[in-house]
Amino acid sequence: MSEDLFDIKVKNLSFKNPIALAPMGGITDSQFANKFAKDAGLVILGGYNLDAATNMAASEMVKKGRKEFISNEPLKLIDNELRSVKNQNVVAINVRSTTLEPLLEAAVMAKDANAIIEIDAHCRQPEMTKIGVGESLLHDLPKLQDIIRKVKSTGAIVSVKVRANVIDNIKMARTVEDAGADILHVDAMRDGPGADIETIRNIRDNTRLLLIGNNSVTDLDTAKDMFTSGPDMISIGRGVVKDPNLISSLVKEITLQQQKMGWYNSPKHVCRGEGDLRGLAFCCPPVKPCPVHFNTKKIGLSAKDFADIKMEFAKGTPLEYGDSTCFGSLVWCCKITRRCPLRDGVLETIGLSDAEYMKLKRQLADHILDHPKVTGK
Repeated sequence: MSEDLFDIKVKNLSFKNPIALAPMGGITDSQFANKFAKDAGLVILGGYNLDAATNMAASEMVKKGRKEFISNEPLKLIDNELRSVKNQNVVAINVRSTTLEPLLEAAVMAKDANAIIEIDAHCRQPEMTKIGVGESLLHDLPKLQDIIRKVKSTGAIVSVKVRANVIDNIKMARTVEDAGADILHVDAMRDGPGADIETIRNIRDNTRLLLIGNNSVTDLDTAKDMFTSGPDMISIGRGVVKDPNLISSLVKEITLQQQKMGWYNSPKHVCRGEGDLRGLAFCCPPVKPCPVHFNTKKIGLSAKDFADIKMEFAKGTPLEYGDSTCFGSLVWCCKITRRCPLRDGVLETIGLSDAEYMKLKRQLADHILDHPKVTGK
């Protein structure tokens, strides 16, 4: 399977698919990954405790029945784990430390192994939070930002795993991005069952980082629900423990969907009040009162700016065709999952497949959101 099928990249790394193994303390080591996540695009090992304080805290957690990775030589353990993943996955190591030096050493180790280092700002166990690691970092954003910047200075690719709804989600996401991280890994936890899909959507609208969504992905339906909210990848932890074939089955299904439709995590239409800002790629011209005006204002575009940007993109592409469509161009047409004889007739006439059409819409979404008037370049 070609790694270009999904076109998910960060720096020099390319992910073969958007399904990741999430870190689970004391569980997700190389042996677990080799057995249950051989088909995953990303495996995140850990979380690993890098210094005496975190290893001591982990020992206290183990006494309560939790599983944890405890080692007198954590960096040696990580080095061995990075070498022991047998499959063609991108690998990340999720780590915690009360001191900076072990984080920097682990980052260099990850860089040298062509892997990713993931800073744990997620663990909520009191043994960890009271020593200033895990979720406690979200309550000290300047400290988290300083850690990210210093770890990033090693040249490593940096991911940060966070728990949603602990502090202001948008402030958190922008802090992580401004600090120079490459990936934001969000546990979309909420009160009650299921993932907080709305939070993922709001974070997607406020960051251009590679976004990984996590929480309550147990089957294809929950995976699709998560994807439509905007993450580039989804990670699975407990679901794999319950169903050892879950990652392989999701990779198969999402791959088939991508081959057929061309945009595996395409958003819903914004006119339904459910789509994230990428859904502007499917919007009609802004000539009447509708949610398109609210959404373009969110990114600093006037109605004219928005129309001009879309028409500019369409020039020289198949999206400029479509005289017989509602607004004279495919650039204004909706998602392929919504039946439209006019659009589909044009696609058939010009020989453009559903997948090719959706790939162009994905490029259009990126063009809109990366436009200088949006980014402030």
